[in-house]
Amino acid sequence: MSFPTPFDRYKGEVLPEWIDANGHMNLAYYIVLFDYATDALFDAIGIGRAYKDATNHGTFVAETHNLYERELLVAEQVRVATQILGADGKRLHLAHEMFSLVNGARAATQELMYLHIDLGARRVVPWLPEARDRVDAAAAAHARLAGPDWTGRRIAMPATRD
Repeated sequence: MSFPTPFDRYKGEVLPEWIDANGHMNLAYYIVLFDYATDALFDAIGIGRAYKDATNHGTFVAETHNLYERELLVAEQVRVATQILGADGKRLHLAHEMFSLVNGARAATQELMYLHIDLGARRVVPWLPEARDRVDAAAAAHARLAGPDWTGRRIAMPATRD
């Protein structure tokens, strides 16, 4: 399986209804754009909507970390590059980076941990064999990439006070 490294096939646009009282895209819509990028990745791997419909298995997000680096304004075009950081029998670890198409500046990052779910039982279960093979192949292609230095972060107040 030849797989893009990184996966860089999603492009989107900031819609007028996504603009908040500060005149820029509300934080919730960064997540929407990242989610659309995940959908594109999952469809390419074969674990997207068609997989869910055929097997009644899918993915749930267990944890996510977002970093907002640059505001986005109405009608701005963006692209999202995705890297698979790791995969095992039940999990998939992703990193997204969102870039402005106007100037190439990174606007936001998102790190996620997905769990594979039996939607009938609503429980975490191992990937089905055919899905596991595709997930492993995509993860192996991305294993050659250097891991982003911004992953694995946590939120904390500085040790010193002002």
